[in-house]
Amino acid sequence: MERIEFAGVGKRYVIGDQKTAREAIMAGARRLSGRRSSQAREFWSLRDVSFTVSDGDALGIIGRNGAGKSTILKLITRITSPTTGTSRTRGRVAALLEVGTGFHPELTGRENIYLNGAILGMSRRDITRVFDDIVEFSGVERFLDTPVKRYSSGMGLRLGFAVAAHLEPDILVVDEILAVGDAEFQRKCLGRMEEAEKEGRTLVFVSHDLDSLSQLCSRALWLEAGRIRQAGDSRDLVRDYLTSSLAASQGGTALVDAGPVSVRRVQVVPRGRPEGSALLREDTLLIEVDFDLAEELSYFDLSVYLTNHRGVRVLDEAVSDHAAGPLGPGSYRARMEVPPILNVGQFSVGLWCGSATSTLLDEAAVTNFTLHGSKRNRPSRTVVLDLPIEVSVR
Repeated sequence: MERIEFAGVGKRYVIGDQKTAREAIMAGARRLSGRRSSQAREFWSLRDVSFTVSDGDALGIIGRNGAGKSTILKLITRITSPTTGTSRTRGRVAALLEVGTGFHPELTGRENIYLNGAILGMSRRDITRVFDDIVEFSGVERFLDTPVKRYSSGMGLRLGFAVAAHLEPDILVVDEILAVGDAEFQRKCLGRMEEAEKEGRTLVFVSHDLDSLSQLCSRALWLEAGRIRQAGDSRDLVRDYLTSSLAASQGGTALVDAGPVSVRRVQVVPRGRPEGSALLREDTLLIEVDFDLAEELSYFDLSVYLTNHRGVRVLDEAVSDHAAGPLGPGSYRARMEVPPILNVGQFSVGLWCGSATSTLLDEAAVTNFTLHGSKRNRPSRTVVLDLPIEVSVR
């Protein structure tokens, strides 16, 4: 069954239109005083958007600010209606679009849990059955009988997500609001969304955490200026989305002249991907150095090293670790393959050339690159080796 259907959907907003009685009165006063009101302008948040989400599927939506992501979520949750086309949502929808979505500020946390459940069509008995799970997940037990208007944004977020995720909706809609929470809360939320997906619930997830999105969602939409630019497998789409924001060549071109050695280019590319592709944490990296020698060197050595954003040298490998010797004049390419052991972040590629007794070139940052992905809540570690730890009885 198709839980969500969009067919040629467009959404138009009128900028400068009067929406409230107060705005209409102020516009009338301006006319009486001879002042001209500002001209209303049309803005299309979405144009000709079509897609479907089947029962039990997980769909991710990515795009830059203003691309139309939030408008799609408001249409799915029936907060607004399309200007053109047709949008259908079948089943109970629980949404977390902003802190405190669906909460009445004067009611307590306990009362709001039952209110939200009733809105979703659940009986009091059904809500009571999952009540303790909601409270435990949210961590606001001490303040359960306090009006939610006195909650901090973090408390409201925790309770809002707990309610949305545990009240057994057919469709769970989550916006970027998860970025507000701390790392532990984000981990719990992602875990709960994985559980909801395994339970056969439909998930629509909007996030700038592209690694989490690609793990949770098998399919994704890439919105740009209110239109679908690309749709398909989430991992392929995330890489294309990241690549679109990069320069034509990852890391660019370096040009260094040092005596007989001229470095023409240094680049970092993911193995098996075209030049210019975004680099992900799980990629095997190829570091390629193109250089020229103007004369024959009786002994030539070259070293490539990587430095992270904290200035720590995380790799340092040399040709002489395996073989080195004389090299005649000409053009060469050195290539080093780095397995997926680096944590996400920014790195600089350093280059050293010389012999056993002399240095011809030593540049600490001939080019830079960024690895995208999830830090897995451990941003301080330098390498990711995934070494097993065995625990046994002494």
